[in-house]
Amino acid sequence: MSGQPTVDGGGLVLAVDLSTTAAKAIASTTDGVVVAQASRPLRTAQPAPSQHEQDAEQWWAATQAAIAATVAQLDDPGRVRAVCLTHQRETFVCLDGEGRPLRPAILWLDGRAHAEIAALGSARVHELSGKPPDTTPAIYKLAWLASHEPEVLRAAARVGDVQAYLAARLTGRWATSHASADTLGLFDLRRLDWSDELVELAGLRRDQLPDLVAAGEQIAPLTPDVARSLGLPSPVPLVAGIGDGQAAGLGLGATEPGIAYLNLGTSMVLGVQSRGYRWDPAFRTLAGLRPGEFTLETILNAAAYLASWCREQFGAAGSDGQPGRELELGASRVPIGAEGLVTLPYWNAAQTPYWDPLARGATVGWHGRHTPAHLYRSILEGVGFELRLHLERLEEVTGTPITSIRAVGGGARSALWIQILTDITQRPVRVCAAPEVSAAGAAILAWDFVRADAALGDGALGDAALADAAPPVAALPSGRDVAPNPAVAAEYDALYAVYRTLYPALRPIFHALAATASPASAPGPSAL
Repeated sequence: MSGQPTVDGGGLVLAVDLSTTAAKAIASTTDGVVVAQASRPLRTAQPAPSQHEQDAEQWWAATQAAIAATVAQLDDPGRVRAVCLTHQRETFVCLDGEGRPLRPAILWLDGRAHAEIAALGSARVHELSGKPPDTTPAIYKLAWLASHEPEVLRAAARVGDVQAYLAARLTGRWATSHASADTLGLFDLRRLDWSDELVELAGLRRDQLPDLVAAGEQIAPLTPDVARSLGLPSPVPLVAGIGDGQAAGLGLGATEPGIAYLNLGTSMVLGVQSRGYRWDPAFRTLAGLRPGEFTLETILNAAAYLASWCREQFGAAGSDGQPGRELELGASRVPIGAEGLVTLPYWNAAQTPYWDPLARGATVGWHGRHTPAHLYRSILEGVGFELRLHLERLEEVTGTPITSIRAVGGGARSALWIQILTDITQRPVRVCAAPEVSAAGAAILAWDFVRADAALGDGALGDAALADAAPPVAALPSGRDVAPNPAVAAEYDALYAVYRTLYPALRPIFHALAATASPASAPGPSAL
């Protein structure tokens, strides 16, 4: 198309990551260089213990502001070729006929639906959806709404994920991708379509759910009014994105079996790609990066959260106002095994591979020599033992060895913690430098769409030069490699053998404790 900038003139795509804490927008080139970026924070409400909600209108306001601020930094907004979204998964919103939220959106970390998980969670639901019975899939929280707020579901013209809501605001079309829809737990993953059986189980109607679009295909162009509000001279395509976990794997180049992505953030999420559909308690299954592929993920929902908790509760206030920095140095001087102290890191329930919402944390082996630094090291090691458990179960079920781990997240900035994880698992880890890997994954999808459109010759974006442009992110992202120390393998093997016995031994105690707790004191996942 005449008048369009060439690749040499600097074509760009916009990628937006709406996480639990912020809407983050980046503008990037075909080789992955970020030329502009902005973010806007989000607020999470906790109306009751274990309940976590957000105002969906705030999603839109934050997304709109982040994109507009990013576009305002560009020398020529006409360089933008497409927009793509990635987002927090399992979160959902109920809308009226005008697209207005009927109540606050219920988040992935919301823990209100324990009774529904116990009543409805089954092997059949797991097999269809790929999701073990757990607090995160929306199906159980939708069933909670059907019981506790039935008027909301009756009045809802639309029920959908974060991308569906933002796509409707950006383009006017109520649609999302397979790899975003499936995290709601209402999806038949083998057929890549809504499951009538699961939809009915949740108390919904199929006509309330979004249209489905393959990831990387166009949902619709932005409306002219929205394009103007964002500072764009004309509408551009909105490309169907994917959930933030899968997008992070794409951004890290973890696109082949045997290469894992590890997000050591508030939660610890490990993911690999699978050529075929599998379901097992060893992981949760998600729609993959390409048609016919699937993403297998393990999760511990208290990782960096737990390290932060320890610093805040037992560390001294530093000169910069941040508590507990001395614990990192102290823990580095504590021997392997923290002199007989082992921590089970289930502060916010057990997920992979036990899927026990009543499990809680435990630290075993206290004696008089122990200090806060010993506790801190035992927590770092406990998360490492949990990672090893996840890796071994994943490999056992899939039969595919995991030979490479690519790590991001706040916890990955700790050299001590990464070395502990590497030594416990005896696997090399690349700590990746990219700060916004989920947005980088969305940018890859946007550029794939732009190049495919350009290859058609008469596509809306024209510019055949883009058809041969290089992928925007290298297969091996920049970062530093950390190698395991074989001299400590035997010592960690012995500790791991002890660690593996803790949850089976303590499970009856966790459940007995839960039976004594009042509803008001029942703990739930912490807000990010």
